[in-house]
Amino acid sequence: MQSLANHFLIAMPNLQDPLFKHSVTYICEHNEEGAMGLIVNHPIDVTVGELLDQIEIDNDKSSSAAEQTVFAGGPVHTDRGFVLHTPKIGYASSKELSSDIMITTSKDVLASLTYHDSPEAFIITLGYSGWEKGQLEKEILENSWLIIQADPEIIFSTPPEKRWEKAVSMLGIDIAQLSNQAGHA
Repeated sequence: MQSLANHFLIAMPNLQDPLFKHSVTYICEHNEEGAMGLIVNHPIDVTVGELLDQIEIDNDKSSSAAEQTVFAGGPVHTDRGFVLHTPKIGYASSKELSSDIMITTSKDVLASLTYHDSPEAFIITLGYSGWEKGQLEKEILENSWLIIQADPEIIFSTPPEKRWEKAVSMLGIDIAQLSNQAGHA
């Protein structure tokens, strides 16, 4: 199977696992060893400013960035923060995932998020979603996920509660028409 890095996994309506129900997961890495992604539409009750306070990073409470919501990125290492952000020159600790999306866990990037030198757009997730070798491919065959090329607009510009519907609509299908039955031609 080709790499699904820089794609969205869109949870099928029949996926009832509370962690992934109606989720949109951005796949950061996918290779023969497995996959790693971040759920981008499950906000938690913590703001960026509160998170930065908890980890003792100075921040500008008056900035709109400090008021942004943090997301539950997945069930693995929920004590670790991941920042998906738009490209920014000088962010040597960030890894380019696409021409529009970078990722980092760096404290110096976290420290800049509420100030003028921050990336144009970002989201923070706590934790990530991981799949062992062959696990994601099996779930796809079981009809758990729809797959589309990632769109940074969904991550950075679409309200969280609309991200699942918008991602589904990019496929050009009516979600009400989706069957829970897996079909294999």
